[in-house]
This record gives sequence, structure tokens and C-alpha cells, in this order.
Amino acid sequence: MTENRTGQLSAYWQIMRPTHWVKNTFVLAPLLFSREFRDFDQCVKGLIATLSFCLISSVVYIFNDLCDRNEDQQHPDKQHRPLASGKISVGAAGILIFIFAGLGVIAAVGLNLRFLIVVLIYLGINALYSLGLKHVAILDVMIIAAGFVLRILGGSVALDDVEPSHWLILCTIMISLFLGFSKRRTELVSIEQAGDTTRKVLQYYSVRFLDQAIAMVTAATFICYTLYTVDEHTLEVLGSRAMLITVPSVIYGLFRYIYLVYHKKTSADPATLVWGDVPTLLNLVLWVVLCYIAVSFGNRLDPFQ
Repeated sequence: MTENRTGQLSAYWQIMRPTHWVKNTFVLAPLLFSREFRDFDQCVKGLIATLSFCLISSVVYIFNDLCDRNEDQQHPDKQHRPLASGKISVGAAGILIFIFAGLGVIAAVGLNLRFLIVVLIYLGINALYSLGLKHVAILDVMIIAAGFVLRILGGSVALDDVEPSHWLILCTIMISLFLGFSKRRTELVSIEQAGDTTRKVLQYYSVRFLDQAIAMVTAATFICYTLYTVDEHTLEVLGSRAMLITVPSVIYGLFRYIYLVYHKKTSADPATLVWGDVPTLLNLVLWVVLCYIAVSFGNRLDPFQ
């Protein structure tokens, strides 16, 4: 009886996809780059916004699993997901969606109307994704990228008078496209080797196209991020161009990801990679530390001052 109960709880935890909540740290980016993390009230708002996105993103994952449960049963790995394996019933999943959506919206309402609108847009486009847009090539990856942009915007509007840099928005778009196209490439190579056909959109992609797309967005990501570090808006907010010290970490992160995708053939799922690859995880921690140093002590580090 105890083992069954433990297994049931584990299934409920698994269906929430907590390892994917790392993506919601994008919500905290405006808090860091605006230097508002020194204000306790702003930190609380940032954490509430992140919690809201964690709850809403779990709603998205559960709903997507509901839509895909029949296909997942034919997949060698996804057949073990709680809905596909029958560990959680459709009715129970529906109740979870109702509860998490309600809690996420309540948290959003507690912040402000603009944040609630961002959350609802995020929920809406992901519902459309699960209902059919995930089968449309290129658009499927663009919707994934839009989710990251909405996290940045949500983190901005949750705070008072914080406007994200247009270069930061563009950088978020590019790195999201980079992650999305990399994921599709790994999936395509995997099905060509295993003969799996459960993700229908992959039939519209080719390795050659994805290689070209990855090369384009990799270069664009580097350019956008570098321009963000020296942008006038960044200089106005931070008082220096010290964010330049974070550029090498971003370069390493991009190249490490490409290395894993092309040579190690590791799963290109961003959350899995971050938690499973030690160099990537250490580099991410280093980037956060460097960002904190640049934001907090930038005037002492800026070689142009």
C-alpha cells in the first residue's frame, strides 16, 4: 500500500515537470538586470511572478500530455509518462489543470493586470500549440520562443517601472530559437536511427535545414547579447558597460550546447541538458555570478570609465 501511494505521488510530481521550471528563471532576468534585486518588495514580486509561471507552465505540460497521450503510448520513452502509462487518469489530470490554473491566475492577479494579461497570453498560445500548431514546421519553434519572451515581459511588468532592453528581448528570441531548432535536430536524428514517428512535425524538417537555422540563430544570439551589454539603455540602468565580462560565458554556453548536440548526441531538451551536463551547469552559475558582479560593482570594472 505504501509503495503504491509513493508511486502515485511520484507520478503527480512527474506530470508537473518540475525539472522544466528552470525555464521560468527567465522571469527573474528583469529583476537582476534592472538592479531591483536590492529592493525586498521587488524581489517578492519577482518570486511571485516566477511561482505563477511555474504553476501555469505545469498546466501547459499536463494539457499537452493529455493531447498526446495516445501518441506517447507508442514512444519508447514517453510511454512511461503518468498519463500515457495510466498512472494518472484523464479525470485526475483535468482536476490538476483546474487547480494549478486557478492558483497561477490568483498569483498573477495579486501582482497587477498587465502581468495577468501576459500569463493569459502565454496560456492561450501554448493551448493552441498543444491543439495543433505544434504540427506546423517553424511556427512550432517560434511559439516556444514566444514563451520565453513572455517570461521576460512578465518579469518586467510584475515589477514597478521596469522596462526591458529591446536588445535583451531580441537576444531572448534568438537564444530560444537556437534551443528550439537544436532540440528538433536531435529529435530528427533520433527518429532516423530508431524509426520513431510520433512527433509528426519532424517529417517537415531536414537535418540540412536545421543546421542552417542553428548557424543563423547562433550568430544572431551572440550579436544581440553583445550589443545588449553595450547598449545605451544598459549603460543608463547599470551605469557602466561591465556586462561585457559576461560575454565569454555566453560564447562558451552556446558552443558547449552545439558540441553536445552534434558530437555527444545528448538530448537537446534545455532543462535536461542544464541539469545533466556539469560543465553547462557550472557555466550557468558562473554567468549568474558575473552578472551580479557587473550589476553591483560595474563602475569599478568598466574600462571605459
